Amino acid sequence: MEAPALRIGQVAQASGLPVKTVRFYSDEGLIHAVCRSEGGYRLFAPAVVAELGLIRALRTMDVPLPELKRILEVRRQGHCNCNALKSSIETRIQSIDQRLAELLAMKAELAQLLSSWQECGGLKHP
Repeated sequence: MEAPALRIGQVAQASGLPVKTVRFYSDEGLIHAVCRSEGGYRLFAPAVVAELGLIRALRTMDVPLPELKRILEVRRQGHCNCNALKSSIETRIQSIDQRLAELLAMKAELAQLLSSWQECGGLKHP
């Protein structure tokens, strides 16, 4: 017996995400409603809750939405998406390394500024 479709509020509650976020992911095409109820409510397959868990995990790694969409599409086709996920993680690591280098350079500049600091004694110079 097939599990009944879930309304957006039920999906939100089961996934721990706000309804607004679930609606956003649906509007962006990351998750798909199976149909709409007679009252016009979006109805989702229960499997969407697991997809939202994956989306949530990948978003914490700042995986961009287009990349998320690609990963989900590969997953839905039944293909192993290990390579896609591995590629996303490697790209994210490179981005973090670049950001760390930028922050270290900024830290060095600030340390240099601080080491050359001259106290003015509280007087304003014209």
